[in-house]
Amino acid sequence: MTLSRRDLLLGTAGLAAGAAGAQLLGSGPAFAQAAAPAYKPEQGASLRVLRWTPFVKGDEDSWLANTKKFSDETGVQVRVDKESWEDIRPKAAVAANVGSGPDIMLVWFDDPFQYPDKLMDVTDIATNFASKYGGYYPGLEGYAKRDNKFIALPLAAIGNGILYRESMLQQAGWSKFPEKTDEFLEMCKALKAKSKPAGFALGKAVGDGNNFAHWIVWSHGGKMVDESGKVAINSPETIKALQYARELYQTFIPGTESWLDINNNRVFLSGDISVTANGVSLYYSAKNDPKMADMAKDIRSTTLPVGPVGQAVELHQTTSAVIFQYTKYPNAARAYLQYMLDKPQMDAWITASSAYCCPPLKGMIDNPVWTSDPVHEPYKRASSTLRTNGYAGPLGYASAATMADYVMVDMVAEAATGQRTPEEAAKRAEQRANRYYRV
Repeated sequence: MTLSRRDLLLGTAGLAAGAAGAQLLGSGPAFAQAAAPAYKPEQGASLRVLRWTPFVKGDEDSWLANTKKFSDETGVQVRVDKESWEDIRPKAAVAANVGSGPDIMLVWFDDPFQYPDKLMDVTDIATNFASKYGGYYPGLEGYAKRDNKFIALPLAAIGNGILYRESMLQQAGWSKFPEKTDEFLEMCKALKAKSKPAGFALGKAVGDGNNFAHWIVWSHGGKMVDESGKVAINSPETIKALQYARELYQTFIPGTESWLDINNNRVFLSGDISVTANGVSLYYSAKNDPKMADMAKDIRSTTLPVGPVGQAVELHQTTSAVIFQYTKYPNAARAYLQYMLDKPQMDAWITASSAYCCPPLKGMIDNPVWTSDPVHEPYKRASSTLRTNGYAGPLGYASAATMADYVMVDMVAEAATGQRTPEEAAKRAEQRANRYYRV
């Protein structure tokens, strides 16, 4: 079967088909505390899970340790594979369309909306978790719920924040990181002139590129669509945002238009830039390397500056777990996610992730990890402040496809680099978005 790019973006519309009836699990010790309903894995069941490559070692170590506990209790062997962040989306789309591949995948943003009828309905698990743990944060729930049914289980928001070198800001004449976008631009000008420049991803980076581009546009009042889902990106507010992006880009280190999620990490750790936006993983890359001890002591964190809209508006990397309908072992897959996403395992995972992952349920946010290091604090807000990429309209096929096609990222990069004028870039983004929102 040959898949076109449109096939990968489109998936197949429709609701997730009803799941097979549940069979109650026995009284094994690990599941005695699990949220009901629990599922009994099929005889001889085995699972394949595909997740994203970790940026924090503790994340993967804890995930694998929890997986082993599940296998020890149930006898279900689970193979956990990993792929780069950029490869998760196309691999999930291929698996959905050909009906073969991993049983479970950890996917990004509103990817489940590209192929909703290929996914299992996990509403019973999600609603039970919600009632048990104080409800989901709205943004994460929005990424997993379609027409009042959960086609995915919210897993985490990977917080996006500013990381900077305090000494370099001081060398440039700034004793405090600015809270407003206009002051932020002036600081970046000073950094380029007197110290080390800033650098933010403008390439097709699933996390950092999307986070930065959406912040630029949202902070100035722009939006991809209005409340009804009509494309509204070509607006005066967006033009102002792109003009700002053009000015800001001229203070960056060269080459950011080609950066993927790994690039700003590498350049920051090399000492060539003083400011970037990233997960807390960047801090730990320095802290865990004895050769970078002095750099780690110099790193500070904060939230992204507030623009003309007057409030913090940010996109955070969001991940959900999906079960494909083609799985041979649906009850084993349900049991695995019900175990992995319950509070005992989630608490251990969030702690081991060192503030990299923010939980989806309000009853799980009270974790000592947020106060264990001052650099962690800004990342605690990720789940509660998350704005979905489909803002201000509903999530669905169109928002997922527009995100997967990097319409927002390309628009900001084109205007920032001068490849197109702000007006040209906004017009092109409007035309591209309309391909999906008119379906």
